Amino acid sequence: MAVTLRDRALRLLARREHSRAELQRKLTLHAGAGDDLEGLLDELEREGWLSERRLVEQVVASSSGRYGSLRIARELREKGISGPLAEAAVREARAQDEASCRAVWEKKFGRMPRTLAERARQARFLQSRGFSLEVIGKVLKGLAED
Repeated sequence: MAVTLRDRALRLLARREHSRAELQRKLTLHAGAGDDLEGLLDELEREGWLSERRLVEQVVASSSGRYGSLRIARELREKGISGPLAEAAVREARAQDEASCRAVWEKKFGRMPRTLAERARQARFLQSRGFSLEVIGKVLKGLAED
């Protein structure tokens, strides 16, 4: 029994949300000469199986509190999401960056750095989590003032 392109698409979407670009890239490998991939993607969007809004919400929900807005923006770009949906999600995440950065710092380190080398190590860790140097500086400076 041959697996149709639609069946493949639905199997992929049943596992997790995909962007249109991701799904198109994955299905292109299996598309035949007579397959209308664009038509299939349009149909999946109309039927509600393919939703970039849900994907953005899922990425933000799974990343918020653990990662900064820079990491969320990069993840959305990698998934092929851009435009107003991505911009709104990144703006929302950026508004929470300082609180998220402080929470991540508290969980990982819990005490102020005693040396410049330790401070640099903490800053690099937070930067790897997608927080900007500006936010990291505010958090580390604020903790020092507390």
